[in-house]
Amino acid sequence: MVSSIVPPKIASPTAIGGAADAARMQRVVSFYERLPRGKAPEPKAKGFFDWYRLRYMTGRNPSVMPLVHIIGGMLVIGYAQNYYFHLRHHKNNAH
Repeated sequence: MVSSIVPPKIASPTAIGGAADAARMQRVVSFYERLPRGKAPEPKAKGFFDWYRLRYMTGRNPSVMPLVHIIGGMLVIGYAQNYYFHLRHHKNNAH
């Protein structure tokens, strides 16, 4: 019952003695030797969008400020379009 859960023995004493198994074991050891150790380094921003993503989305303290920025940007762009296409004609005289 338990033997189906336990993985097969990779480094068994009988497998180390054979040439093919020893080569396979060496590949496993070299793979694990190349893995990084310790904490991952802090990511550095390389531009504005990387800085924004690290600051507001994936940094130490992610927040909902990108949604506020999108809504604010849509308000500004909407008013600018409304002014350009309609409101500037009513600046000095009424309908």
